[in-house]
Amino acid sequence: MASVRKIAKEVGVSVATVSRALNDHPEINVKTKQKVIDVANRMGYVPTMSRTPSNVVGLVYPSDPVRTSFGDFESAMLSGILQGINEQSFDVTIVNLERDKLPDESYTRFFRRKGVRGVILRALASGSLAEDIINEGFPCIIVADRSEKPGVNYVCGDSRIDSVKAIEHLIYLGHTRIALGAHTKMDTDHRDREAGYLEALHKHGIGIDRDLVVALPSSPEGGAESVDRLLSLDDPATAIYITTPLSTVGALHRCLELGVRVPQELSIVGFDDGDVRKRTFPPYTAVCQNAEQLGVEAARWLTRALNGSADSVFRVKHPTTFEINVSTGMKPNNPIRLRPDGVVIREC
Repeated sequence: MASVRKIAKEVGVSVATVSRALNDHPEINVKTKQKVIDVANRMGYVPTMSRTPSNVVGLVYPSDPVRTSFGDFESAMLSGILQGINEQSFDVTIVNLERDKLPDESYTRFFRRKGVRGVILRALASGSLAEDIINEGFPCIIVADRSEKPGVNYVCGDSRIDSVKAIEHLIYLGHTRIALGAHTKMDTDHRDREAGYLEALHKHGIGIDRDLVVALPSSPEGGAESVDRLLSLDDPATAIYITTPLSTVGALHRCLELGVRVPQELSIVGFDDGDVRKRTFPPYTAVCQNAEQLGVEAARWLTRALNGSADSVFRVKHPTTFEINVSTGMKPNNPIRLRPDGVVIREC
């Protein structure tokens, strides 16, 4: 196995320079740093661990870690992760790949440099990232997303069936102009919700109107914008299924601003990772998942695997639930419309 001394000899620099380059020291020349990394990768260098094995796992984000736009999911998931790692006396650190990983640095060497033994990956629709990590043989599990590639471990929610139930609930209430407020980041979780929406409409012979499918960011502003767009159509929506909690809250707030009565004039089904649905006016009908449970199980499997007491492959899909509250009602006899100046038009 390559050593820092061998890399230094190959590059023609001191051992201290190699060490600084591999640890991204700011005073190292960029060209020297890249040459050290290239040689280290070619030689298959992996930093050695200390004599006492690290009991730290990384919660890994492809780019910016937790943002407010993620809503309650991240805090609930992290609470679960902390419960899970405590069972095996591990600790957790948050890792930002985009900020900290050096160009052309292998994932294994990067994670070892960070001092973590295994990682919980919050994929966020990042493509083949998990597969790349698994191909290097580094312990990894995806949380709240999945991949069917061999060897990839995951724990996620399965919201397709309950998304079908949500749309059928609206259909049974007489709605046919049912809109979808979909997340702009279409990971497998959000593709499940869209698939459920489309399946329910097809099952009941309702044609797909692409004007009723809106991509929106997970934010209150995104939810408010979706209400404006969908009520401004010549043939407006009478019901909306919004696939993220923050956007649902924004849509309900926008209805209050406009004076649109929910559910008498517009029915709204949302999504919930915790108990947000109980804190809005009105409390909203929702497809619900237990984000804390996902975190617990991801951390529990990873730490047990690192201690040699878990199955080599872990793939779990947890079903969501569908809860009817008071934001959904019968289709109105006369749908409302929104004028460009923000005035709601009601036909008698």
